[in-house]
Amino acid sequence: MRALITGGTGFLGANLAVYLRQQGWKVRILRRPTSSLEAVKDLDVEHAIGDVLDPDSLRPAMVGCDVVFHAAAISAYWRTPAEQILRVNVEGTRNVLTAARDLGVHRVVLTSSLAALGVPEPGTLLTEDHPYNLPPGCFLYGYSKAIAEAIARVFVEQGLEVVIVNPSVILGPRDIHRISGSLILEMARRRVPALPPGGVNVVAVEDVARGHALALERGRPGERYILGGENLTYRELAERIAEVIGVPPPRWVIPPRGVKGLAALARIAQALGLPLPVGADQLWLSAHFIWCDGRKAEAELGYRPEVPVREAIRRAWEWYQGSCPGSPRTGEGADQPSMRRTLTER
Repeated sequence: MRALITGGTGFLGANLAVYLRQQGWKVRILRRPTSSLEAVKDLDVEHAIGDVLDPDSLRPAMVGCDVVFHAAAISAYWRTPAEQILRVNVEGTRNVLTAARDLGVHRVVLTSSLAALGVPEPGTLLTEDHPYNLPPGCFLYGYSKAIAEAIARVFVEQGLEVVIVNPSVILGPRDIHRISGSLILEMARRRVPALPPGGVNVVAVEDVARGHALALERGRPGERYILGGENLTYRELAERIAEVIGVPPPRWVIPPRGVKGLAALARIAQALGLPLPVGADQLWLSAHFIWCDGRKAEAELGYRPEVPVREAIRRAWEWYQGSCPGSPRTGEGADQPSMRRTLTER
C-alpha cells in the first residue's frame, strides 16, 4: 500500500510518515521546492514536488497511491495574511479532494483541528457534534478548518470516502516551525512571566499519527473524530513543562480581563506588522477552557492516547535541543523563529 501525505515535511506530516513506514507502508510526501527537509531528512520516503494550490501538480503526485492523508495547512495563522489562510486551508483542500476523486483514490483522511469545533460553553466539553460558533474575524483559522470540513462532506456526497480527524494541541519531535511547542521554548527562554487563565487539550504527535491510521481503517466517511489527549489548565501544562526542562514555572495567572486587554494590544501589533510569538486570537482563546471529550474516537476507531503529556514534552524538548537549529538550551536566549514563512506544513 502506498500513501500520499500532503504537508509531509511538516510537524504532523513527518511523524505520520514515520508511523506509516513502521507499519510497512510505502510513503510519498508532497512538498514544495522550497520546503525545509529538516523533519524528514532521516526518513525513507518518496518526494513529490508540488503544491496544494497547484492542481496540476497534485494528480501526478497521487498516481499509484491508494490513500491520501491531507495534512497540509497553515497553522501559524498569526504570522500569515488572512487571504493566504483561506486559500491554503480551504481552496487547497478543495484541490486535493478534487484530484483524489478524479483519480479514484480509495480513501482520504482530512486533518482538520479541534479549532473547527469552536468554543464550548463554560463547564462543557467539545464533542464532534459541536458546531463552529465563532465569527470569521474572531478566529479565522478555526473558521477556515470548519469550511474545509464542509467542503469534504460535499465530496462524500459525490462518492469520495473522506474521514475527518480533529487533533487538539500537538506536542512532540520534528516540530520544525516551533508552533505547538512555542510555550516550551518561551519558558526555556524565561519569557513567560504569567499564564492565561484557561485550559487546553494536549496530545502527543505519535498518538495523533496513530489516530490518522485508525481513521483510515475504521472511520466512517463524512464523520469527524477528535484525536485528543489530556485536558489541562495552562498552569498544569506549564508545571509539566517546567519539570521537564528544569526551570521554575511562572508564578502568576492573568485574569480574564487582562487577557482580553493583551489580545487587543496584539491585534494592534499585528496590524502594524510587528512579529509576535503568539497571535491575538490565541490570546483571546487562552481565557477559555478548550477541553474535549474523546469517547467517539475511542468507541469507533479504538483510539486512546498512549503517550502522557509529560513524555510528549520531553520528546519535543530533546528534539528541539538536538535537531532544531536556533532552539535554546535551558535558560538561554535565542532568536525568534522566522516570521517570513507564509505556509506552514502542519
